[in-house]
Amino acid sequence: MLRRTLVLVATLAVALTLVAAAGSRTRAAFPITIQAANGPVTIAKQPTRIVSLSPTVTEDLFAIGAGKQVVAVDDQSDYPKQAPRTKLSGLNLNVEALAAYDPDLVIVSYPGPIIGQLQKLGMTVLLEPAIDTMAEAYEQIRQIGRATGHTTQAAKVVRTMQVKFTRAIRSVPKSHRHLRVYHELTPDYYSATSATFIGRIYKLFGFKNVADAADTSHSGYPQLSGEYILSSDPQLVVLADSVCCGQSAATVAKRPGWQQIDAVKNHRVIAVNDSIASRWGPRLVDFVAAIAAAARRG
Repeated sequence: MLRRTLVLVATLAVALTLVAAAGSRTRAAFPITIQAANGPVTIAKQPTRIVSLSPTVTEDLFAIGAGKQVVAVDDQSDYPKQAPRTKLSGLNLNVEALAAYDPDLVIVSYPGPIIGQLQKLGMTVLLEPAIDTMAEAYEQIRQIGRATGHTTQAAKVVRTMQVKFTRAIRSVPKSHRHLRVYHELTPDYYSATSATFIGRIYKLFGFKNVADAADTSHSGYPQLSGEYILSSDPQLVVLADSVCCGQSAATVAKRPGWQQIDAVKNHRVIAVNDSIASRWGPRLVDFVAAIAAAARRG
């Protein structure tokens, strides 16, 4: 009995030592210096009053488990529903309104003088701008994880995205890897070329973007004409104006001449959530899965 008691005591002591060591490692994670887009940013301790002025960053924060640390998000952050949405604008920021939330970390997506203004007021500001590639999207999630004390959770989110992304692309047969795609941003035919982030997603599938040849100004977002689209005969049409403008496979089929487009005839016209198609957070895998499902048809 005495031996058993001693063993239990020894085991408990080891367990307590490990827990204490783990806690020590967690505490030692701060202060931490993040090499952000606005230069090195030192965060003294794990933030508990985060303000997000970026819809994508808001989604990242909640996905990695930092949601309880968020006290306010901007007026465009509509996901997830439990995010504390406010009237704060990421574009035209009211500094006094922001200061009222007493943030210990502010994350923005637009560069500019506002960053310096906030820093002069003693606020810690992290710039996480729009990105160009999936590698940058993954690194941004990891960086937000380090800044908020959720490194492990952020790494897990990235790994899950990578697996789902690869699985979706591989699900498309080789015979459908070179489809002509038209990505619609607005009903008046503004589109996105392969030079944009969303265009690079299509490129990973091997698709040919019909907007590329029309972008003579190299803006990345040319306005096409109905005639141009009809002559291009896209085999996949993706409507990123379904929420804002009510576009769907049914409305597209009613457009003059569009009944003859390959995508319409083969049921490869899909409506996607506007927000998901314009952000580079964890829900992007849902967009990719929808594209893959449509590409497999016919």
